[in-house]
Amino acid sequence: MATYSKRGYKAPKEKEVKDTVEEVQVDEKDSATAGVFSKLDETASKTEDWVARNQKIIIGLVAGVAIFTVGYLAYQKFIATPKQDEAANEMFVAQQNFQKATDGVASDSLYKLSLNGSEGKFGFIKIADEYSGTDAGNLANYYAGMAYLNTGKYAEAIDFLSKFNSEDIVLNAMAKGAIGDAYSQQKKPKEALENYVKAAEANKNDFTTPRFLLKAGKTALALGNKEEAIKYFTDIKDNYDASPEAASIDVLIGLAQ
Repeated sequence: MATYSKRGYKAPKEKEVKDTVEEVQVDEKDSATAGVFSKLDETASKTEDWVARNQKIIIGLVAGVAIFTVGYLAYQKFIATPKQDEAANEMFVAQQNFQKATDGVASDSLYKLSLNGSEGKFGFIKIADEYSGTDAGNLANYYAGMAYLNTGKYAEAIDFLSKFNSEDIVLNAMAKGAIGDAYSQQKKPKEALENYVKAAEANKNDFTTPRFLLKAGKTALALGNKEEAIKYFTDIKDNYDASPEAASIDVLIGLAQ
């Protein structure tokens, strides 16, 4: 039987067919990468949609942060700093009176002037109230507390000293120790001991630490807490042997044993 072939038709060779099949195969890695990009595109699209829906809220938040920042800077420049300078200026005379009082010149009357004001300037009480929130107002609490302590007004001393807060290692410890002194004068040894310990532990240094360890030890001894007293006395002996408080520490340790 005769066979016919269509003009121009040429049967593909077996190798060509195989090559064509191989060319349409997709690498598995390429497929995974495409999936990742697809997910990224989907996520980006969702993010854009969310931003579009919440645009007013976002703008409001950004504007709020900007207003707060500008307001804070303006407050510092036009209110806080001038107020601090004004408070420091007001306190100069009170500080002079306080210093003279500590030097022993008509102490009681000068302490009172430092508290209540003189020469047209505020005293520590008014400064602490009028300029609360400033460094000068905070420092006025310390001065007022110490002035009250030295004039026998122990409740007032505790009140003002308790309001004082400072990162200065000496003043911070001195304020806590002064509260202890005020409680001691009020015949409240337990409260006094608590504050002496706070003062001693406020910051370890060669000036305030042995001073208030000694007061803590003597107060503990007066309360009959001999073991606790020995602990404080021994701390001075072992760690602050060059301090004035260490001079008679062996005697105190002997009393507590």
